[in-house]
Amino acid sequence: MYYIAVYDVGEKRVGKMLKIFRKYMHHIQNSVFEGEMTPASYQKLRYEVSRLCHEEMDSVIFFELNGKYMHKEIIGTEKHSASNFI
Repeated sequence: MYYIAVYDVGEKRVGKMLKIFRKYMHHIQNSVFEGEMTPASYQKLRYEVSRLCHEEMDSVIFFELNGKYMHKEIIGTEKHSASNFI
């Protein structure tokens, strides 16, 4: 499955979040990653991210792209409602 992930986390967690995402995806821009992942890899990534994420302060959004369909999953708080950009 192909994923795009974006995050907005506290200053103290930015470096740690970057290291986690680089293990699984390609870094394409500040706090933006993309790449193919197996379901198992995606579950591992979600687990690591959720352990580091502060629910009330941080926001991590995963966009799962499957053909012409997109699924959005949010960990933490949604800062601003995002429209479908794809």
